[in-house]
Amino acid sequence: MTNGVQANRWLLPEGIQEVLPDEAQRLEVLRRELLDLFALWGYELVIPPFIEFLDSLLIGTGHDLDLQTFKLTDQTSGRTLGVRADMTPQVARIDAHNLHREEPTRLCYLGTVLHALNDPLEKSRSPLQVGAELYGHAGIDSDLEVVQLMLETLAVTGIQNVHLDLGHVAIFRELAKAASLDGIQEATIFDILQRKAVAELNDLLAAYRLDEPLRSMLAELPRLNGTDAVLERARKVLSGAGPEVLAALDYLDELSQRLHARFPLLPIHFDLAELRGYHYQTGVVFAAFVPGYGREIARGGRYDEIGKVFGRARPATGFSADVKVLASLTRNIPDHRPARVFAPAENDPVLDEKIRDLRVSGRAVIQELPGQAGGAEQMNCGYRLERRSDGWVVVAL
Repeated sequence: MTNGVQANRWLLPEGIQEVLPDEAQRLEVLRRELLDLFALWGYELVIPPFIEFLDSLLIGTGHDLDLQTFKLTDQTSGRTLGVRADMTPQVARIDAHNLHREEPTRLCYLGTVLHALNDPLEKSRSPLQVGAELYGHAGIDSDLEVVQLMLETLAVTGIQNVHLDLGHVAIFRELAKAASLDGIQEATIFDILQRKAVAELNDLLAAYRLDEPLRSMLAELPRLNGTDAVLERARKVLSGAGPEVLAALDYLDELSQRLHARFPLLPIHFDLAELRGYHYQTGVVFAAFVPGYGREIARGGRYDEIGKVFGRARPATGFSADVKVLASLTRNIPDHRPARVFAPAENDPVLDEKIRDLRVSGRAVIQELPGQAGGAEQMNCGYRLERRSDGWVVVAL
């Protein structure tokens, strides 16, 4: 048993991976490009804590993240701590509680989050989350900006054939309110809608004995998905749903038209039963997909109420993605590592000075260690330092 345990000491927990040098370099290049892109749009970088008190970490998210959050006891205070599973609520707190700005505020972030549960569609429980959030503006223009930035983010990575999915949580929320659904009923229907289980939904609505036409409108939600024609069909199906639902349809229509004007070739799909982040999103929700990948590669939406629990409810909209996923979907990330120069293992002050000068100028120099295995080729060096009559010279291999 002891030998077996010792033999497996290199194993990592399921969904936790090491990032080896070549992939780490690709992730670092992409990280820099994304943060530079956000800076050009006016988004300021913040770095929320990796771990904090659990009641602060989960507040304002409808406890959606509770099951995904690793919990442990703080040996100093005795209180329960949580490891962040999503950085969006943390950034909302920074805006609401720490910055105290009245003007629109643009914040971005990039860091590792940790998930307690494994997603069967993902390989990693430690995504490298990147995101951007815009606070202090409630109009369609801020949603438009964030969707545009999400699309630009994917363009920077070199990902092609992106499809955009749009929905609006107010549609189901207003129908549930009009039907006087209690919390359990609403949650049950919500779960069925996410699975697009039409037959199960019809049976449940019959069991709830909902009045017409609300029953028919709820039953139609899973079928209200597709291209622009879906909005016209939704206006007919949901004509009796009330002004908030019709306003949500108009919002989606205007947003899609303005996106089409900027991205004429972008495929836009509507899904009125899509409720990502339902318990804290308040308006439009959106996600980006690519063919051949089984889930969204970036997602976002409007969540105007999340800052309320931190003392200030500011309008908010934003998106996030996993840098590891983005990097895995493209091979176009350039390798910015400088070509390495191999220096021999000699005790020569002139050689030492030459190595320092090369490094200051941006050249990578790998100095041989006495008696080491392998030489310049094995160390992935394209050049070497050779002694000439006029001093040490860099020579291509």
